Amino acid sequence: MKHMRKAAAMMLAALTIASCSDNKFTVEGQIGNAKDSVLYFENVGLEGINVLDSVKLSDDGEFAFHQEAPGAPEFYRLRIADQIINVSIDSTETVQIKGTYPNMAADYTVSGSENCEKIRELALKQMDLQSRAIAIQKDPSLTIDRANDSIQSIINAYKDEVKRNYIYKEPMKAYSYFALFQAIGNYLIFNPKSNKDDIKAFAAVATSWDTYYPHAERGQNLHNIAIEGMKNQRIIESQNRDIQVDANKVSEAGVLDIALLDNKGQERHLTDLKGKVVLLDFHIFALEDSPARIIRLRELYNKYQQQGFEVYQVSLDPDEHFWKQQTAALPWINVRDAGGVNSQRLTLYNIQAVPDYFLIDRGNNLVKRAAQIKDLEAEIKKLL
Repeated sequence: MKHMRKAAAMMLAALTIASCSDNKFTVEGQIGNAKDSVLYFENVGLEGINVLDSVKLSDDGEFAFHQEAPGAPEFYRLRIADQIINVSIDSTETVQIKGTYPNMAADYTVSGSENCEKIRELALKQMDLQSRAIAIQKDPSLTIDRANDSIQSIINAYKDEVKRNYIYKEPMKAYSYFALFQAIGNYLIFNPKSNKDDIKAFAAVATSWDTYYPHAERGQNLHNIAIEGMKNQRIIESQNRDIQVDANKVSEAGVLDIALLDNKGQERHLTDLKGKVVLLDFHIFALEDSPARIIRLRELYNKYQQQGFEVYQVSLDPDEHFWKQQTAALPWINVRDAGGVNSQRLTLYNIQAVPDYFLIDRGNNLVKRAAQIKDLEAEIKKLL
């Protein structure tokens, strides 16, 4: 009897171990040319990125990470320094990855997961898109407007292809979710806050996830994003009606007027500054390089303000309280556009990235924008 109880206990322990192992997934493989590098395995969660495990690679570069299987598709990544390989897991699967450092983000293969293979395809396509956009931006033969139009054209073509071959083809897949959040720099390629068609893409994936993963937090998150996008569209459309009225003043003033509340609650019109040389500056105080940029503006303002130089700074920061704190001690005109990076004013001024600025002469005419200016102080002195 004693032996039977012992055997039963051993069998139960074995079953428990087997059960635990059955509820895990594995990401394994090899990263060449990475001896002594630390390879991190991280969860890319809705609230941020968390390190789950890490290993210092040896000569052979082999690694194996094991984690509890998620109840719905989840996203992870392998990382050495700034080189990242994205991984999606939706079951107790084993994914094999082989790459070569220091370019493993592009130079890797994956097997064992269709989702991970598709994510690799999307990552390589996004890298190619970014490279082409940078090449266009640096082409000296193109004007700023032509360059911006060309970049927007290749982005639109990219979105059409991804929607057709990935998102709408199999919206329930993890790689379709991944596609929605691809970016160039700090800007989402699919932006439901400013694009009606992009809202539809988010809604399609959200609806499909409701069916296949009814209790998944990520599915609910997609719904929230789509709903918020619809609300923003209504706000933007309302703003557009007001802005289009102001746009009629361009022929009279020579510049598109901006009328926003400053950090003291007073409405400030850009066109009211006629007679001064104005730096129209679009800025985000939350950016890392903001302090250095503000110091440089202070130097210029202090030097030329008495001669008729003014700064009209439009903040795109989402946090109004933070913006007021940052601008409390600044001597020039500080206004805030609640539309943020989705503001229609950015479209009207053809701004592709922030920060950006323009110089306006004493007659209220736009003279030059940042990309056309090599020496800002010299250009200000010319206009004064």
